[in-house]
Amino acid sequence: MRRCLELARLGGGYTAPNPMVGAVLVHEDRIIGEGYHRIYGQAHAEVNCVNAVAAEDVPLISRSTLYVSLEPCAHFGKTPPCADLIIRMQIPKVVVGCRDPFPQVNGKGIEKLLAAGVEVKVGVLEAECVELNRRFFTFNTLHRPYIVLKWAQSANGRIAGAPGFGGVGPAAGLGSEGRGVAAGLGSEAGRAAAGLGSEAGGAAAGRVLISNEYTNRLVHKWRSEEAAILVGTRTALADDPSLTVRLWSGPDPIRLVIDKELTLPASLKLFDGGVRTIVFNMLRHEEGGELKGHKGAEPAAEGRNNLSYYQLANDSSLVHQVCQALYQLKIQSVLIEGGARLLQSFIDEGYWDEARVITNNELELPGGLPAPVLGWGNGAGGEVGTMGPGSAGREVGARALGSAGSGREIGARDGEVAGKNRNVLLPISHEFLFSDTIRYYKNL
Repeated sequence: MRRCLELARLGGGYTAPNPMVGAVLVHEDRIIGEGYHRIYGQAHAEVNCVNAVAAEDVPLISRSTLYVSLEPCAHFGKTPPCADLIIRMQIPKVVVGCRDPFPQVNGKGIEKLLAAGVEVKVGVLEAECVELNRRFFTFNTLHRPYIVLKWAQSANGRIAGAPGFGGVGPAAGLGSEGRGVAAGLGSEAGRAAAGLGSEAGGAAAGRVLISNEYTNRLVHKWRSEEAAILVGTRTALADDPSLTVRLWSGPDPIRLVIDKELTLPASLKLFDGGVRTIVFNMLRHEEGGELKGHKGAEPAAEGRNNLSYYQLANDSSLVHQVCQALYQLKIQSVLIEGGARLLQSFIDEGYWDEARVITNNELELPGGLPAPVLGWGNGAGGEVGTMGPGSAGREVGARALGSAGSGREIGARDGEVAGKNRNVLLPISHEFLFSDTIRYYKNL
């Protein structure tokens, strides 16, 4: 089963909205075939596993045990039911990591196998199998996307410098799409030469680099793992981000931006047509919409592909509406990169599952923009381990994310940095990348 999980992870970023699944076929303690679900719409793990069996081993299939990390499907989708394949190949025993919560499966695959006389064992490494597909499980059980929050902050808990302030610390040359550029690194060529990508946005006074180039590459890996990426109006305007995957190998996420009154200029990289982009707004609802309505839109720019408009209402929570919209659009997960107000809105309403906070330990930004405060709101995202006011440093509830380099728990006094009179969380794991510390939180 551990090998199944290893194989399943190879499909990360390419299988959504399907889950990641791995399968291994074993005959008398020898693996005779293995496979995983590679790309959405193509063959499932069980099919690839059986097809991988060498010709001389095909007669052994009917005397082998199939291990699969997720319950075999029992319905016709883009591919035939895997349960039918197992029955047809006369595989006598199947070991399943966990049940599939998708309504068209959810036990039906297991029932079909049992009815055909196949021996089925369920629940081997179940927690690990569920964790691997936490996005898929959240989407199908809570009917909303899996939400990952991310931001970079200075040692004193600021995500941007005060107007006119250039920053104190080794920011120059480190690069970050998340928070603008330091003086002297405003050119595309300079950033490209540093290997940090070419993320426009100018070199406005008071905007500084926070995370270093190694962390930036990790952030691009994170992007490749989520179905979509979301920013607010101010971040889109101030940073002019591409929100693409350039420093890692993987698919670009769908770009999402909040622009209530359609005030963002058409010249932004978000509107370049290179990646599917959805604009959440209060004025229009249109698939494949033109750029008209945005400042600076010209007839030549109209009709760009990959651009959609999703209209929101004024009389209910923006956060709730965005989550419902993403569910309806079958967008299974989203990485929220800013700004502070948008991140805090999701935190306050309880709509988040993971948070990844990057801190440059060598950078101070006196008088800068405060970072969001992790805590819990109305419980829409589930119960979390919290620290009450005045109890900073006391650990309450933790579950490891298994990040690379994670060691001891950090008793970080987040409450002292982020503010008082708010329940805040302790990080559950961490890793160090030179000047940066990355703290991982999970909404339990």
